[in-house]
Amino acid sequence: MTELKMQVNLGGLLMKNPVATASGTYGFGLEYKDYIDISQLGAIVGKGTTLLPKAGNAPPRMAETPAGMLNSVGLENPGLEAVIRDVLPKLRPYDVPLVMNISGNTAEEYGEMAARLTGVAGVAALEVNISCPNVKMGGLAFGTDPRAAALVTETVRKNTSLPVIVKLSPNVGDIAGIAKSVEAAGATAISLINTILGMAIDIRAQKPLLANIMGGLSGPAVKPVALRMVWQVAQAVKIPLMGIGGISIWQDAVEFLLAGASAVQVGTANFVDPQTPLSVLRGIEDYLRENGYSDIKQIIGLARSAT
Repeated sequence: MTELKMQVNLGGLLMKNPVATASGTYGFGLEYKDYIDISQLGAIVGKGTTLLPKAGNAPPRMAETPAGMLNSVGLENPGLEAVIRDVLPKLRPYDVPLVMNISGNTAEEYGEMAARLTGVAGVAALEVNISCPNVKMGGLAFGTDPRAAALVTETVRKNTSLPVIVKLSPNVGDIAGIAKSVEAAGATAISLINTILGMAIDIRAQKPLLANIMGGLSGPAVKPVALRMVWQVAQAVKIPLMGIGGISIWQDAVEFLLAGASAVQVGTANFVDPQTPLSVLRGIEDYLRENGYSDIKQIIGLARSAT
């Protein structure tokens, strides 16, 4: 049997295979080490981390919805220094690249975090979450404005030699325009999409289910939107993409690859079955063999060339 070539280079992030885990659904990987061999993953995208510790939003902050879930955790985390000191050393024995997901209230905060993480053992790349509020612009999310998104990207790029993967918000009118702005500002790759803003109401209590009223919708319900946005962005930029949104089975992942993503992230499905990322990986491998392909790169964007 011919050995499959599953390695991908996502803008400088070298992955042994195209399957990663999504930020906020996998901790830093250590939480899952007793359930799967995390060394088999292409990458782990760590829990969203901020410069200073954050307590997150008041509960309840998660709610199940048809074909998905809402969350308004609010980036609860112990802060950058605690993660570097207490968490990252425990991950080093595992043969899997860690992508640090970073969030900030100002471009300067993003830049400071990028500088501090550069050279930290085990950190292979940065995923820049631009769905955060820009406090200098009255709380407007960086990811909804091309200039603000470019400013954060440029600031991070100037402060690190690590690959810079910018994670796009779907809560915009022109996703391709945002993608082009971060590419021009120095992003080496793009991940998309982040969660879609939604809400749910408890009809018995007659009030919103989430204490924060609105939260991020994830899971199978968002997959068609995510797939559409990957398709659009793949036609607008030249840097590689990582597709996220509702990937629960290997067929979902193959759709994203065919649409133009070079890699994928499994998120909400991890809460249902911790084995999902590896079952997705095995399914992709079987698909390649059954269709006569020897290299994962042979199917990336293939559906676009057929139109």
